Amino acid sequence: MRFTADDRGFYGDFGGAFIPEMLYANVEELRSRYLEIIEDQDFQNEFRGLLKDYVGRPSPLYLAKRLSQKYQTSIYLKREDLNHTGAHKINNTIGQILLAQRLGKSRIIAETGAGQHGVATATVCALMGIQCIVYMGEVDIARQAPNVSRMQMLGAEVRPALSGSRTLKDATNEAIRDWINNPVDTHYIIGSVVGPHPYPDMVARFQSVISEEIRWQLKEQTGSEDPDLIIACVGGGSNAAGAYYHYLDNDNIRLIAVEAAGLGVDSGESAATSVLGSKGIIHGSRTLLMQTPDGQIIEPYSLSAGLDYPGIGPMHAHLIDSGRAEAVSITDDEALEAAFECAKLEGIIPALESAHAFAALEKIEYGSDDIIVLNLSGRGDKDLETYIKHLTGDGKD
Repeated sequence: MRFTADDRGFYGDFGGAFIPEMLYANVEELRSRYLEIIEDQDFQNEFRGLLKDYVGRPSPLYLAKRLSQKYQTSIYLKREDLNHTGAHKINNTIGQILLAQRLGKSRIIAETGAGQHGVATATVCALMGIQCIVYMGEVDIARQAPNVSRMQMLGAEVRPALSGSRTLKDATNEAIRDWINNPVDTHYIIGSVVGPHPYPDMVARFQSVISEEIRWQLKEQTGSEDPDLIIACVGGGSNAAGAYYHYLDNDNIRLIAVEAAGLGVDSGESAATSVLGSKGIIHGSRTLLMQTPDGQIIEPYSLSAGLDYPGIGPMHAHLIDSGRAEAVSITDDEALEAAFECAKLEGIIPALESAHAFAALEKIEYGSDDIIVLNLSGRGDKDLETYIKHLTGDGKD
């Protein structure tokens, strides 16, 4: 396949494993064993069983009739918001906790921005009785307080990242430092298709259950397993990787990657990596990232904690760089407007991340006969405080 990782973890010019010597043993253990473990039938049986009986999969593929009527096309929503814990993140954490057990790890660390990955990690650690430490930026702890409480109730320790912008990038830095200091007993559950190989490939494989289901669900409803467009929001990009995965080599299907423009692409307060980024190395892989001419990372901004990241997963960097995927940038205000539209037209309150994907419907061209699948990656409970501020005119955080 042209758009999946090669043996060295590269997607075209992007990917690989650029890691300090102290992490080499950890990453090499994963790289040398992950495929053998996750392709084992016993692993797959346990993974699929938990997705069905614990997570609640398959998640519905829902024809959004009122949205379809407004936009004069057929819009199907892949309802990842209906998973246990309220987002797609649980697909990956179920897979990685089973992998960690088979590697003999007794301690789990994770990073989180919006908090959904932290909640999903805390959930599976509680399920399996394994110690859990979640790193989260101090800013994100404040704006995603309900998810912090959930993690703590599930028994996880939430450690604040106090450096830099005190958001997702900085939480990831802290988690990597922890892993360097605890290489023997600790597994790092990365929440997106970022980091050194094999993480981008491994996370994409666990999330590929999304597109696997879309194929047969769409066939049931329309007679064809192929949509014309797939729309998904992209921060690191795990929900998008999952929604695209089984369609990557079908050039007839348009892949729309929706990024956070923040206050505007040219405002200096943005996270639109595909537009503002250049090739560089962040958190162990070569990808597109926002950086100064001398390679210093530019602090990203988005009202959405899950899209507030200066880079993008190497798979998505390759998809966009090669022209296979189209990048769309959505501002805070456009995402907020789309969230309220979805709520009022369909009775679904989307996560602020997913709202960016909805907003792309105003920015792209399509035909009235097209079938659009939009990945509704998470529910909006965690963003209610932000939505209420918008509703009451109190402004942004």
